[in-house]
Amino acid sequence: MKGRSLKLREAHKGTSSPSLCSVVWGLDGCHVATASAADTAVSIHDAAGQPPASVTSLRHHKDGVTALAVSPNSGTLATGSIDHSVKVYSFPDGEFQSNVTRFTLPIRSLAFNRSGSLLAAAGDDDGIKLIATIDSSISKVLKGHKGSVTGLSFDPKNEFLASVDGFGTIIYWELSSGKSVHTLKAVAPSCDSDATLLNVLSWSPDGETLAVPGLRNDVVMYDRDTAEKLFTLKGEHERPVCCLCWSPNGKYMATSGLDKQILIWDVELRQDIERQKFDERICCLSWKSNGNAIAVIDVMGKFGIWEPVVPSCMKSPTEGAPSAQARHAKGLLLFDDVDEDPSTSGSLDDAIDESHGESAPISHKRLKKQSSFDDHSNEYTDGEKELAHQIESRKRSTSKLKETTGRGKEECAISRKLTKAKTQEAFQPGSTPPQYGKRRFLSYNMLGSITTIENEGYSHIEVDFHDTGRGPRVPSMTDYFGFTMASLSEMGSVFANPCKGEKNTSTLMYRPFSSWANNSEWSMRFEEEEVKAVSLGTGWVAAVTNLNFLRIFTEGGLQRHILSLNGPVVTAAGFKDELAIVTHASDCLPSGDQVLEVKVFNISEGTQSVECRLPLTPSSHLTWFGFSEEGQLSSYDSEGVLRVFCDHYGGSWLPVFSARKASKSEDESYWVVGLNASKLFCIVCKSPDSYPSVMPKPVLTLLSLSVPLASSDLGAADLENEFIMRNLHLSQIQKKLSRMATADLDTIALDDEAFNMEASIDRCILRLIASCCNGDKLVRATELAKLLSLEKSVRGAIKLVTVLKLPILAERFSNILEERLLNELKRPAVVTGLSSNGTSTKNAPLMKASMTSEATEVMQPESTFQPSTLPKPCLTKQDKTESKKVGMAEPHNDPKEETAMATSTNRCHQQMDPFAKISKTQEVEEKDKREQHMELCKNASEGTAKEGVNQVNTRSAGEGNSNEAANQRQSHRPVNPFIKSANNQGKSSLLDSIKKMKKADHEKDEKLNNKKARV
Repeated sequence: MKGRSLKLREAHKGTSSPSLCSVVWGLDGCHVATASAADTAVSIHDAAGQPPASVTSLRHHKDGVTALAVSPNSGTLATGSIDHSVKVYSFPDGEFQSNVTRFTLPIRSLAFNRSGSLLAAAGDDDGIKLIATIDSSISKVLKGHKGSVTGLSFDPKNEFLASVDGFGTIIYWELSSGKSVHTLKAVAPSCDSDATLLNVLSWSPDGETLAVPGLRNDVVMYDRDTAEKLFTLKGEHERPVCCLCWSPNGKYMATSGLDKQILIWDVELRQDIERQKFDERICCLSWKSNGNAIAVIDVMGKFGIWEPVVPSCMKSPTEGAPSAQARHAKGLLLFDDVDEDPSTSGSLDDAIDESHGESAPISHKRLKKQSSFDDHSNEYTDGEKELAHQIESRKRSTSKLKETTGRGKEECAISRKLTKAKTQEAFQPGSTPPQYGKRRFLSYNMLGSITTIENEGYSHIEVDFHDTGRGPRVPSMTDYFGFTMASLSEMGSVFANPCKGEKNTSTLMYRPFSSWANNSEWSMRFEEEEVKAVSLGTGWVAAVTNLNFLRIFTEGGLQRHILSLNGPVVTAAGFKDELAIVTHASDCLPSGDQVLEVKVFNISEGTQSVECRLPLTPSSHLTWFGFSEEGQLSSYDSEGVLRVFCDHYGGSWLPVFSARKASKSEDESYWVVGLNASKLFCIVCKSPDSYPSVMPKPVLTLLSLSVPLASSDLGAADLENEFIMRNLHLSQIQKKLSRMATADLDTIALDDEAFNMEASIDRCILRLIASCCNGDKLVRATELAKLLSLEKSVRGAIKLVTVLKLPILAERFSNILEERLLNELKRPAVVTGLSSNGTSTKNAPLMKASMTSEATEVMQPESTFQPSTLPKPCLTKQDKTESKKVGMAEPHNDPKEETAMATSTNRCHQQMDPFAKISKTQEVEEKDKREQHMELCKNASEGTAKEGVNQVNTRSAGEGNSNEAANQRQSHRPVNPFIKSANNQGKSSLLDSIKKMKKADHEKDEKLNNKKARV
């Protein structure tokens, strides 16, 4: 329907450019007040005649007026201005009363409560001031918004105050305590960049519903107690709604949009019944409290009255509305008697009496004084006298009801807390809320970003990569579907939109970045089913819908699997073959905590690897979810706690970062992008921003991961954090090693990485041991010594405590080393075998050292071969035959003797051709040398036994290491490092045996030379 054209007349002269203007009806319906941010005057129009007979101008402000409010008794007009002041006038005569308060920045919004006892004022300052109108004292200052507060509305039941800021965040304030009860972030359009546009909100006359402009050119209704979204009014508005107001009975609503039109809604039917188009945008409107008329004013300062608004064939907007006298009387009762009536919940009127002397107690005489501002009620009527008598009688019983009142307030507070909390809605990791006229992120991760901006009827989508050299730029896309969610990987991108259109269809589309075939892009449509979250990985695309279906597609668009989930989806993330889904396990707890569940699927194998609960900080919600660069599952909640999933204790979530400890100020928050083994990649947001904007391009910040440790008496928090984080990284490497070994893949690089990580952990432990010794924490030092992995590290710890002159600790460390070495000897497979690719086998002992320091010092000058690269001896058949003659086993039967023989042979013949023919003379020489070599080894073993060093027999030692030096280490019993004589004896006996071997070789060479000379 389209009503007749409404002509507007100029209300404020000199308004050459668009500016914020305000209009408000008086309670009597005979006067209208208007104001403009471009005019210092406030105009009061007499609306009784056609046209109005007179206009009263109030010129007390020094700058433009941005806010108006009329008290419910229609006796007071409050004005707020860019000059930072709030002034009060009598209404409608316009007599100046007083300056109520001043701010440091411009005022944006004013509102009276239903009784007229409180005036709320807010603007660009940090905080909402609640002012007692009796004496202009400030009762409370409410702080919580991060931007300019542009809209205020008191709950008609005098329990809540609702406020909205320029970023679209709404807060429910409990008047009795001054604390925020509910916070709805970014639910209204952002208007921080347009001075002529303000976010507004309004309670319904019955106080059960809060109306707020939505993000989709609609109006959203929220519940009074739970702040849950109830329903929306969506009709013919082509652009966002900028202003709204209720009819007196709450059946109808008027909305004004940026599309320069006003719609009249039947709230019960949820459809528009009337429409009016204007030349300029209507920035404010007000419904007549006792009639079928609306006062409007546009951005150019032109004012008019639309009457009638609702067609005569429909129910009147005033039918069933409370009368002015009833509202006034109820206001007096709420204001003066709420503290005594246990049946009513607490309001801020009680708090006025408890504001630590900021305002005097409210009395009946002061109420009578206040009523003098109303020219229509200078004396009490009979009804008012009766009401005053009731008030006085209740005051006399205050002392008896005080305790009951306290219990009643506590019960009300508890009942509000026990109200069903709102479950978290589905979101896409790395996305930002929509902002009208601004580009936003659909996806932002470690690879790149997907951005979109909405135009008239379509959107413009761009894909950008952080590494600009990875390949050609992805062409931008014109979006006619209205995609609101996306995910990005190296292979392509996936998009989805909510249900829309007559068929209520949701669309899923995949765009690969490169393909060998043409027309590789594909899309799927879901009728009566809405996509809630999307993700993609290597060769697969996934979408989760409102029917709790997990739909898995191949990269080419084949519908591969359809799975049913246990609950509504919260978010999803992908990494290579793995897909992680977060769902609601149940309704919220009475405390408001979310109950979430995580499942991880391996798409290529068709298995489920993880199923567990997702922990969150109490009273928080999930804000980011995904995988680290190494593929570790991670989550981040609204309280700034980052957790990673590990295999410890059968699968647990470890907190590895806390924003409270890392942030430099309270106004600083972190918007997570991703993480690796040691760093968190995020964007630092300063208040009031909680997420980044596309332009200017956000800058990534790297923060070190740090476990939230308790304050230790050791004073080495950095070392303890390093120890925990490195162990976590080592467990990831070992898990990956296990998977690669099972798949029979090359693990050389991972073996080296694991060994280096173990060495770095040992260095950290040694520093912790030093801190424990300095702090006299010897028990803790012993526990740390048991965690050392390398034998060299244990010996280093022994030297460390020896230098620090702690012999008892040194002895305990020596016992630890001795116990480990003995355990190694008792194992069936003692040594670390060498695989074909030169890496260690899985049956390696805990002590990683390949040889002792003593053996290393002896062997280095004698051989150019390292133990890990020692070649197998090359023997001909003749060599094997000769070895049997002297009682030696074949190389493959006795590794020790084989190694010894190879070592001796390599010293004498550095370059031996295994295919060369051997003369009889060479066979005799080789035979003699091997016999002498075995005799020398036997004598050396007997000599060391006589010097008090315990040895194992030759056959047992033959099962030891694959080289002579390692065998020497394992056949010696570890000794106390403080007894120098035992170590010296061991060293000298081994050195003497080698010298004897050299001497015997030299003598044999001389004999052979003499024989040749004789021949």
